[in-house]
Amino acid sequence: MILRLKNQTPGKINLTRSYLSSLVSRRDSHSHDRRRRGYERDVGIEEKKEHDGLFLCKSKGQHLLTNTRILDAIVRCSDVRPTDTVLEIGPGTGNLTMKLLEAAQDVVAVELDKRMVEILRKRVSDHGFAHKLTIIQKDVLKTDFPQFDLVVANIPYNISSPLVAKLVYGSNTFRSATLLLQKEFSRRLLANPGDSDFNRLAVNVKLVADVKFVMDVSKREFVPPPKVDSSVVMITPKEIIPDVNVQEWLAFTRTCFGKKNKTLGSMFRQKKKVMELLSLSAGRNGSKVGVMNQTCGDSDSDVEEDGDGKDDLLCLDTDASMFKERVIGILRTNGFEEKRPSKLSHSELLHVLSLFNRAGVFFHDITSLPLDLHES
Repeated sequence: MILRLKNQTPGKINLTRSYLSSLVSRRDSHSHDRRRRGYERDVGIEEKKEHDGLFLCKSKGQHLLTNTRILDAIVRCSDVRPTDTVLEIGPGTGNLTMKLLEAAQDVVAVELDKRMVEILRKRVSDHGFAHKLTIIQKDVLKTDFPQFDLVVANIPYNISSPLVAKLVYGSNTFRSATLLLQKEFSRRLLANPGDSDFNRLAVNVKLVADVKFVMDVSKREFVPPPKVDSSVVMITPKEIIPDVNVQEWLAFTRTCFGKKNKTLGSMFRQKKKVMELLSLSAGRNGSKVGVMNQTCGDSDSDVEEDGDGKDDLLCLDTDASMFKERVIGILRTNGFEEKRPSKLSHSELLHVLSLFNRAGVFFHDITSLPLDLHES
């Protein structure tokens, strides 16, 4: 073609170029059509529903995974057995559900959106799987789960943390949970001691479970596309977990990881934290603030108060000072005063908590509501 162009007049060259441009444009158009047809095969019924007016609410985390290859990979890595009962959370219109029904004995799907439930029920019935599916139309965070062997789910982003907490600290025993989560959340969950992003969420989850990265999933694989990419992780409960009061542990890690890069010594020298722990510990030990200080007067003392509360304030301040010295002494004696929480292993953190508790220093207010995994 180049040799021919050398012998062409300018007018003919322009015509030839136009012809070549049309060929390229036509080829690109055919290529786009082929890609589009392939995409539509992957999207299937969900894309049609989207076009037919099914409104998906991003604020509720309604993003449907549509790539069949990724769906197959999730089911495959979950190691679903023919005898398993699988718990799926937020099934949507059933893309993952259909794959699970093919592999498992039965599936329990928890879905709050009535529209999704109707679509899912019809889709499953049309494929002859109705007898294998149980749908619970409730808020998953307020629902008691039936017995199950595995969790396989595309988790709504806005409930990731409380849902993971419910799974790993709940009463149900299960083999593993394969979860599709927001990528940033997954990275936090995967962080280890010494990592720059090691955090309270990771330390609390990994106390009772192992977390493994499976794969990343592009935001382009969802309808509608979320703002960020996702990752698949597998959470496997540990067979042996430490013998520790869970709420005491969660309160302890909240204190330590509130400012995780400060040393423990610096953290426990803060007056506000000292007063808080003093009050909690005194209450847990069956006394009131002020009783720990033997220099404070008791009810039989002959010392008269002047009525302005100065004696009470002096007693409280003295108690706080003594209590702070006790706390710092525990850390210093055991080599933890200059250590940072983000650098400590689970065994080291458990040891610090045990040292505190044995010395009568407590972190959890037994009169308060239960704590979650990562909120302060």
